[in-house]
Amino acid sequence: MHRKLHSFFACAFCIVLSACGTADQLSQIGKTPALTAIQDPTTMPGYRPVQMPMPMKESDHYAANSLWRSGNRAFFKDQRAKKVGDILTVIVTVSDQAAFDNTSKQGRTDKQNIGAGGAVGAAINTLALPAGMNASSLATLDSTNNYTGTGSIDRKEKLSTTVAAVVTQVLPNGNLVVEGRQEIRVNYEVRELVVGGVIRPQDIAADNTIDSKKIAEARIGYGGRGQITSVQQPRYGSQALDILLPF
Repeated sequence: MHRKLHSFFACAFCIVLSACGTADQLSQIGKTPALTAIQDPTTMPGYRPVQMPMPMKESDHYAANSLWRSGNRAFFKDQRAKKVGDILTVIVTVSDQAAFDNTSKQGRTDKQNIGAGGAVGAAINTLALPAGMNASSLATLDSTNNYTGTGSIDRKEKLSTTVAAVVTQVLPNGNLVVEGRQEIRVNYEVRELVVGGVIRPQDIAADNTIDSKKIAEARIGYGGRGQITSVQQPRYGSQALDILLPF
């Protein structure tokens, strides 16, 4: 009974969500999807400051008759991003391809004979078994089991684009935490690109760009919302039934 109540409330909750989503979609008929307002990434829901293992801090000192300061990575200043609020360009290059083939085979054959010989067999033949039967071959058990499994995966993904990102944190060791978001609306579809992670200032090129392959803890998301995305998604009822139905 307790499980039935849980299922009932889950279905009711899904229906309410479906109604809210349907009302929102109905209000957007004939309108283009709204773009998200420009916001401070640190004030968005779900934002959490990044914490990474840091080395011991070294104190700065100058050598005699020298303008060089310990800890510097370059002699001349440049315009590459290095402070909170600075902007750099992330070159997103994702080329992922995987192919797996797996075949499993299992076979087993088992055969057993049960009988009695000698004096015991002769006694059984005389006292217990009908004419024509022999105790030396009372029973024969045969068992055969064969299993064959085959599976394959062939996946290929490729994404090449650029997005401007803003420095949201400067870690104690000098590494930069960056986050970038881009929205492009074409007719009635909005494409969204989100990039985030930790980079080294040394990996930033002279033109203030960095390859996505050099981003540690990289988080790259590419998707969309609008009429095409809505058509491609199963209805809320179908998604709820896929989760709740045990078969």
